[in-house]
Amino acid sequence: MKLSFNTWVYSSFPVWVPSYPLDETIRRLARIGYDGIEIGAAAPHAYPDYIDADRRQEIKAVLDANGIACSSMLPAPGGGPGFNVSSPLEAERANAIDQYVKVARLCADLGGKTLLYVAGWQVFGTTTDQAWEWSREALRTIAAKAADMGVTVAIEPTSMDSNLVESCDDAIRMMREVGAPNVKLMFDTIHVLYRSEVPTDYAYRMGADLHHIHLSDTNRNAPSASGKVDYEALVAALKEIDFKGYVTMEIGFNRRDVDPDYVARSAYEYLKPLVG
Repeated sequence: MKLSFNTWVYSSFPVWVPSYPLDETIRRLARIGYDGIEIGAAAPHAYPDYIDADRRQEIKAVLDANGIACSSMLPAPGGGPGFNVSSPLEAERANAIDQYVKVARLCADLGGKTLLYVAGWQVFGTTTDQAWEWSREALRTIAAKAADMGVTVAIEPTSMDSNLVESCDDAIRMMREVGAPNVKLMFDTIHVLYRSEVPTDYAYRMGADLHHIHLSDTNRNAPSASGKVDYEALVAALKEIDFKGYVTMEIGFNRRDVDPDYVARSAYEYLKPLVG
């Protein structure tokens, strides 16, 4: 079990500031002690179209020099392009698939092996069955291309932000319907809390298919002993199911009033003794 930190709070998505270059972010997280860094595919950090082969080698060199791995990557949904794999607009769906494949390629180039999949959101006028079918077929296409790169795609239930894959069972159903060996599962504790459910239940239900985890307390606060999640119980459950993936902090990025280093260090110092 390894600790990782998501870059959103150091980037310009979805809040514009604070914002730091990716190289600086890598060095800061490595100094704190993290094993991995989850890189959000957005400017100014890692928007695939802006990063040529030379720049990819530079980023990989910075990761290696600082002894920190690219634990995972994910695209930035929403905004102008949309990147909604369940969009009623055929052009948007095609562009979203293309973006996921580009992010998978970038992830592999940086030594990463995990791509996170947000299943999209149902737009008014589209039935749930139709949105689900579009998302499922998009995932099949993405997974097939990602497999050639040695990348696993982890489906994330996102109940706070979307309306399609919202629960543990939704994610399991999507994984089973796609039926690809490199399609697995993940969850974020803040989405579990939003549904008034218990995070340890997700760990046990996903079991051997659990590939990745996001930790976040209410309001995207850092995990702590005073938080709403029982992190001690969750870590114990992860050890029980022999989870060996990255436990990733996705925190602090929903507001400007935040010190990225402080939330990163606070989360690390609390969780490191728990995971061992």
